[in-house]
Amino acid sequence: MASLLYRLGRLSFRQRRYVALLWVAILAACSFAALSAPAAEEDGFSMPGTESQKAFDLLDERFPGDNAEGADARVVFAAPDGQKVTARENRAAVEKVVDTIARGSQVKDTSSPFTPESVSKDATTAFATVTYTVSSDALSETTSAALMDAVDDGRAAGLTVEVGGSAVDGGPELGGVTELIGIAVAALVLFITFRAMVAAGLPLVTALIGLGAGVCAIVAAGMSTTTITLALMLGLAVGIDYALFIVSRYRAERTAGHAPQEAAGRAVGTAGSAVVFAGATVVIALAGLSVAGVPMLTDMGLAAAGTVVIAVLVALTLLPALLGFFPQAVLPRAQRRSTTTAVRAKEPAGSRWARFVIRRPVATLLLSVAGLGVVALPALDLQLSLPGDEAQPTSTTQRRAYDALADGFGPGFNGPLTIVVDAKGADDAKAVAAQARTALTGTEGVVDVSPATFNKAGDTATIAAVPSTGPSAEATKDLVKTIRSEAADLKTTSGAAMLVTGQTAMNIDVSNKVTAALIPYLAVVVGLAVLLLMIVFRSILVPLKAALGFLLSVAAAFGVIVAVFQWGWLADLLGVAQTGPVMSMMPIFLIGVVFGLAMDYEVFLVTRIREAHVHGEAPAQAIVTGFRHSARVVVAAAVIMIAVFAGFIGMTDSMIKMLGLGLAAAVLFDAFVVRMTIVPAALALLGQTAWRLPKWLDRLLPDLDIEGEKLARTLAAEHPAPVAPSSRDESVNA
Repeated sequence: MASLLYRLGRLSFRQRRYVALLWVAILAACSFAALSAPAAEEDGFSMPGTESQKAFDLLDERFPGDNAEGADARVVFAAPDGQKVTARENRAAVEKVVDTIARGSQVKDTSSPFTPESVSKDATTAFATVTYTVSSDALSETTSAALMDAVDDGRAAGLTVEVGGSAVDGGPELGGVTELIGIAVAALVLFITFRAMVAAGLPLVTALIGLGAGVCAIVAAGMSTTTITLALMLGLAVGIDYALFIVSRYRAERTAGHAPQEAAGRAVGTAGSAVVFAGATVVIALAGLSVAGVPMLTDMGLAAAGTVVIAVLVALTLLPALLGFFPQAVLPRAQRRSTTTAVRAKEPAGSRWARFVIRRPVATLLLSVAGLGVVALPALDLQLSLPGDEAQPTSTTQRRAYDALADGFGPGFNGPLTIVVDAKGADDAKAVAAQARTALTGTEGVVDVSPATFNKAGDTATIAAVPSTGPSAEATKDLVKTIRSEAADLKTTSGAAMLVTGQTAMNIDVSNKVTAALIPYLAVVVGLAVLLLMIVFRSILVPLKAALGFLLSVAAAFGVIVAVFQWGWLADLLGVAQTGPVMSMMPIFLIGVVFGLAMDYEVFLVTRIREAHVHGEAPAQAIVTGFRHSARVVVAAAVIMIAVFAGFIGMTDSMIKMLGLGLAAAVLFDAFVVRMTIVPAALALLGQTAWRLPKWLDRLLPDLDIEGEKLARTLAAEHPAPVAPSSRDESVNA
């Protein structure tokens, strides 16, 4: 591996113009393909294998055309305090708004806001449902503007008018001011780390090129836009970090006296090997999201994994090519001006920290583990759900519409359950539907049951049941379980099936399925990654230690998420609009991404430690040497990732905000507490035992020479010890 990458690095450096042109061509081709690709279809949320999805599929089959994927809007009207919405003036204003909307383009149907079902019992609130002929992403700007103009007219008449539904859902946020701040922080950290403008700029340039190619490829492949955000997060973060490690190693090789082309080859051969395996762990973790069986999770994981693969390829090829254009400019100014590339420096803070830890490993280990355990305590109260508009900021009209309906019609009105009665095999379908409706009416927790609506064939009916509690409440989950148990009784007595579906039931089924998939996902991802790390480190205990450290990091990150998003700690400061259950897809997302990133730091840090040990140093001294060479860049990489992820906290989408905070906290804990503190303490306690591998297993595992030991021996035999050339010679040596 190291020898192959060494040759690749030298080739890219030597043929830098062709390599640079190749990546420009790739970026241009991806951009052209993205611009030429048809618009992706609107995101459809499906959950194969669940009862709610089976019911949706049955509705599509038995009610053809009635379940089209057209956009919808629910316009909510609330009368001024002390008035009723049915009063003559208010009623006229409401009807004018609805008539205006109904005359708009792309409108399929508009319901009356003054049917008994559309007006609250106290007559202060009413609503009208607007359906469109096209999906939300196909709505024209004229149609959207007409909807909001009509809403504004109603407000001008003195009513409170809000609107929710897919017709007013914005597309996924792709960035914001806070994300730009994160990139600016990354640039500052790179400059402080390298003390050279070009060295700081190269990781940013290569990361942005790789990110651009990855995102364009996602669009060109026809994947939905919701897959882009995770790709943005990871593509930018790992793209910068991977380039950071290779540039840092290049500078180290130059300090050792190697010529630019040779230094580039050695940097790609050694640090590049770590990049390949770090990237492989991230790809395994992301591709493993498909284990959950959730199509949206699978798409997001594969899209982000593809972006990470591109980031690795850019780091291994384009970066050494760019180093060929700036062989001197990436060095510190003092080193550029000196007549020798060997510059002595005082002992870095990383090695001083390693000495501190290995002098008191037991106390350091216990304190670190206890600290993470305390931070993780809130995770014991973790509650999962898939919140809807109630999680939107109160500044949005969707959230205000949700609140108005909850106040006027009850908290469960925003999350009705759709009961599908499949009476195809029953003797009397209407009698079966009546029996189901009677059972629903008598079920505790149901406040309203609609009449049964049959399809044209008369063998399938739908019934709407309104819970007494909100969509994300635990009581609503219990109600769904109760109704499904009652369905078994109906099946026994009549032979008809009764299925529970609707958005609320779908969300509950998603939460249950994702939760059930966590253990298999952990087993697959952690098992593959531990095997990969065994190949890298030729050890059993080091990979196991890495996995246990990851569990500590992710548990602490969950503790932070629960404290902020469930308990409300610092919620106002972080812009959390509504506290409540954590999104059900968050755990598997966070586990997958954090595991990949945690293994990044493990690979980058511990490979330098093992490299020193393989070259003859004692275990304790190898820890100090590894930290001397890698601690500074690992810290810089962690700070960059924290800055990039924290930039997403400023977005309004609660899922992205939660993921940004969780990832930033997880990287903080994993890099600074686990990898920089627990790892050296544990290695110091294990001593020589840490690097032992049974001989039979050593023979089975391939030796990929990640530390470049074989490469070093080969180069030492082929080339004499490098003689430090003058800066003039270096600048022209290609």
